[in-house]
Amino acid sequence: MLMQFGFLKDNEPRVSITPSSLEKFISLGHKVSIEKNAGILSGYSDSEYKKAKFYSRKELIKNSNVILCVNSSSLGMLNDYKGKVLISNFSVDPNREELKKEIKKNKILAYDLSMIPRTTIAQSMDILSSMAGLSGYKAIIKAAELLPKIFPMTITAAGSIKPVKVVVLGAGVAGLQAIATAKRLGAIVEASDPRQAAKEEVLSLGAKFIEVDGAVEDKTAGGYAVKQSKEYLEKQKEEVSKRLVQADVVITTAQVFGSKSPVLISKDIVEKMDSGTVIIDLASSTGGNCELTKDSKIVDYYGIKIVGNSYLASELSHDASNLFSNNVFNFINYIIKDNEFIHDDDDILKNCKI
Repeated sequence: MLMQFGFLKDNEPRVSITPSSLEKFISLGHKVSIEKNAGILSGYSDSEYKKAKFYSRKELIKNSNVILCVNSSSLGMLNDYKGKVLISNFSVDPNREELKKEIKKNKILAYDLSMIPRTTIAQSMDILSSMAGLSGYKAIIKAAELLPKIFPMTITAAGSIKPVKVVVLGAGVAGLQAIATAKRLGAIVEASDPRQAAKEEVLSLGAKFIEVDGAVEDKTAGGYAVKQSKEYLEKQKEEVSKRLVQADVVITTAQVFGSKSPVLISKDIVEKMDSGTVIIDLASSTGGNCELTKDSKIVDYYGIKIVGNSYLASELSHDASNLFSNNVFNFINYIIKDNEFIHDDDDILKNCKI
């Protein structure tokens, strides 16, 4: 079967193919079509995509048998894609079972890029890690914009300014990048994570690790948080709360795969924080780690700003698109050999197939 790849214009700034990744597709003999102005919000004009055909959305769907986009919310009605192959991040879809029914009904072969396992062989295809790193960086930059203080210690003739205190909850990819960025800006950083393995990584970045004993660990969780016992959560709350009430900036990143995010910051704790404190909740799409978080909104609670945003990588659309499109190419290059999909019993394919 001749593969005709079609890349849609997303309903957000990122795009699933960039000019540099297009060259890689072309070099392997693939035919590529792109929806008009797909890359414009990422800084890529249509003229930069050499050797690609441009279509309206309707024409692109008709002329392509493999269709890709950044987020499945950009697809619209699935009955427009009968008999097609869809590749996207389907984690944004709130009703997984309904999605499966629609895919089966329309005889669609769908692969969810958010389900790529976090294994050595799949690292180059892992969109979640790529986007999480950018989100962690942007979380600190956004906090610095909203905070009425500067991050580094400063000594002037007019007096001294103390460095900002940052607390990061969750030391996965996003958390570690947030720590590294905050340290580069001159902040004092402390971090908490149930995984003991995270301690060494946190310390290596120059931050302090908040020790809490008794955590449940699962190495197969793929970077997600693991559900913890009531006893552990109480101990963690007590230990972390001491730091939270003294923090200027708090970044939260803890998500449990397939479940609501754990609440790590209660309303009571927020009320003890100083006015001007900034909380960036990267887990807002799954309920949030702060009790007062509202997804895709900035809540001003008596001068404390609580930013609920799980998609900060979209605000760095140029670089995010570059990384995402490289992940996509590596995935395509892995699953398609001689214009055929490899066997479904492959671990990566099994994980991603909906």
